[in-house]
Amino acid sequence: MARIAGVDVPDKKKVDVALTYIYGIGPNHAQQILSTADIDGDSLPKLGDLSEEQLNRIREIIDKNYKVEGDLRREVTSNIGRMIEIGSYRGVRHRKSVPVRGQRTKTNARTHKGRNRQTVAGRGRRTGMTK
Repeated sequence: MARIAGVDVPDKKKVDVALTYIYGIGPNHAQQILSTADIDGDSLPKLGDLSEEQLNRIREIIDKNYKVEGDLRREVTSNIGRMIEIGSYRGVRHRKSVPVRGQRTKTNARTHKGRNRQTVAGRGRRTGMTK
């Protein structure tokens, strides 16, 4: 496995797919990196087939031009913390753990809101009743 930006990237995947294993690099950024590194985009080799020189070019491009992994995660967390602190709409939504980007919440949104813990009336043992 090649190590790029502190991440073990799989050798048996095509280069553009393998680069998406790095947090902060999606398919579009992977294509931009490969074109900058002068790696042929039509017949993309597997990552294990690249020479050490090509891998070093990819590492260099990512280090210089992209914020990835720990730095990016830290920045995203601080941005969310700042929104919560200033009390913006998005910050309030983050604090309440409900969808932030305008999705409906009457139905759906279970993934973000968590398990439904609403009690149902008339269930369980009734107090004061005897047989």
